[in-house]
Amino acid sequence: MTQDKISKRLVVDRLNWVDRMLSDIHSLPLSNRDTFFADPHNIGAAESYLRRALEALFDLGRHILAKGFGKGVSEYKEIASSLRECNVMSDDNAKLLHMLAGYRNRLVHFYQEVTPEELYQICKEELGDVERITNAYRTWFKSRPELMDDKL
Repeated sequence: MTQDKISKRLVVDRLNWVDRMLSDIHSLPLSNRDTFFADPHNIGAAESYLRRALEALFDLGRHILAKGFGKGVSEYKEIASSLRECNVMSDDNAKLLHMLAGYRNRLVHFYQEVTPEELYQICKEELGDVERITNAYRTWFKSRPELMDDKL
């Protein structure tokens, strides 16, 4: 794989997508458990928004590795460790991203094991993990403008 510039357009698109998915989760009635569970569509929406936010984080990581470092990776957990090796993510953030990769895999491959209560709790109390990784990407991009293709 050949190293090249990281697409600013893709970066902006994926980070905006994550922000939108988090905003959509926040728009759900998470402040009241009974209200949340009264409409079964809330469970499906929460799962979809969360999964799509996570997938955008990993798509972005894969793009950084491919274009910025000429490194091809396919497994989500490998994206986390490779971002750490390339000094894109700190050890702590790479560990968190690795954990998020495992959760994304549960959502996709073991969806029947993810309970509505679990989704509710994650959306209510743990979205800060997704925000932390999103902010880590933003910080890294600001510190490495020479790697970016400025075309939008």
